[in-house]
Amino acid sequence: MEKLIAAEKEALVDIVKMAQKRKMEGEKGYWKDFLKIYDRKLGISISDPARRSSDDLVAFIKTFSKEEDLNLFEKVLRCHSNRKAVKQMVQSSADLESPEQKLVRLTLEHPEYPGCYSFPSFEKDWVVTKLRKISKVIKSNTMFAVDCEMVLCENGTEAVVKVSLVDHKLEVKLDELVNPNMPIADYRTEITGICAKDLKGVTCSLLDVQKSMKHHLSHGAILVGHSLNNDLQALKLDHARVIDTCFIFNSVCGPTRRRPSLNDLCKAVLGYEVRKEGTPHNCVDDARAAMKLVLAKLKNGYENGINMPSKDVLETEGAKLLIHRIPKEASSEELQKIFPEFSLEIQPKQKRKHYSCILVFKDQEEADKAFDSVDWPEEKDSFGLPQKKVSITFSSMEEPVIVCVRKMSPNDVSTSKKRPSPADILAEEPKKLKIDDASSSDIHVKEIESLKLEIKKLNQELQHRDEELVSLQKIVAALTRKQGL
Repeated sequence: MEKLIAAEKEALVDIVKMAQKRKMEGEKGYWKDFLKIYDRKLGISISDPARRSSDDLVAFIKTFSKEEDLNLFEKVLRCHSNRKAVKQMVQSSADLESPEQKLVRLTLEHPEYPGCYSFPSFEKDWVVTKLRKISKVIKSNTMFAVDCEMVLCENGTEAVVKVSLVDHKLEVKLDELVNPNMPIADYRTEITGICAKDLKGVTCSLLDVQKSMKHHLSHGAILVGHSLNNDLQALKLDHARVIDTCFIFNSVCGPTRRRPSLNDLCKAVLGYEVRKEGTPHNCVDDARAAMKLVLAKLKNGYENGINMPSKDVLETEGAKLLIHRIPKEASSEELQKIFPEFSLEIQPKQKRKHYSCILVFKDQEEADKAFDSVDWPEEKDSFGLPQKKVSITFSSMEEPVIVCVRKMSPNDVSTSKKRPSPADILAEEPKKLKIDDASSSDIHVKEIESLKLEIKKLNQELQHRDEELVSLQKIVAALTRKQGL
């Protein structure tokens, strides 16, 4: 409790907001119940924790005495401490940092880092590693590389089924099959190489793996991986010092938001593939490959960038469309009805308001035709990729919602196959995306309805603000009368 009381206001705000979100109740009730008793003058008129003093926040935290609640608060505090340590590491003098720490900094400074590494660490079953003093942590150059294989469970989540950890000498420190202890919908055998019989008699659990990982990372070690955020998400492990091999190599063609595959990076940097196309993954091999990439970066620098193979962009990514901002209430079956002629590769749903899926085509030409057939205005997303916002009404929702359909590669990327001319396109009937049987006018009506819905929501927010303002004005008037002003 002493650490909680002495915490910075930013951390206290995080704790109270988390308590609100989880509907945690102290000896004086929930947060707003507490305010009614604690502050009879202002009450709940100022309920935003960020607008309350540290004393108010501490007073609320003190109303909790259950060990499980206090442990959760301390986990939030540890996350805040780690975030602060990360900022200090990034701001540390480049003259003092080791080559390994420089790669940590490159990862932390990558524009995609905040979005990829913002984990729900406060949730149950998550583990947050402890960082020592920054001065000692930065001097630690111990590195481990990890790789996991995940299966799809019946509840729509992913679970770790295999994990491997190697050190900087490429020696195996951990190589375990993991029993998810929940019904599995898809073993993804073609990728994982694992089937149901492989898990018979396996007793190693996620908790066992987390304990082992904490042991290896306990002294400020650096954790290496390729798209490491996916492994940490599956392991439910929040570790601050990381090197993501996706983020430390630049392309000679200039900046790109596209993550290179592990195979492509190994071909470009190490001169060979990790595996042949179509063969299952091997966790130990993939972990070693990630470590070898880091060791090569430390040795050779590659400051001028590397020549990335273009196949991944031209053939693989170009033959896909991303559909995102899909409401969690919308089922994958409904999406399949919207796009009946295309193969949908559904990404596992997360505990978020929206999810995404990928439309897979036989080639980029077909993907371009499908994108062009969507009768909505084309725009650019924040990364400059072509995107269309489509209004769709799902059976589980009363109002239409905006769903985004986006290309996976820029329009100006040339393909190995000649794009058809307008005459060629007219000559054969393209596959139409059956978004709606409505006419063009009906589509615009739906768009107007969607915009009206947005306006309605904004008006409700403004009304709420007005009520809060009136409440504050009444309080000021009452205090003025009381003081005789």
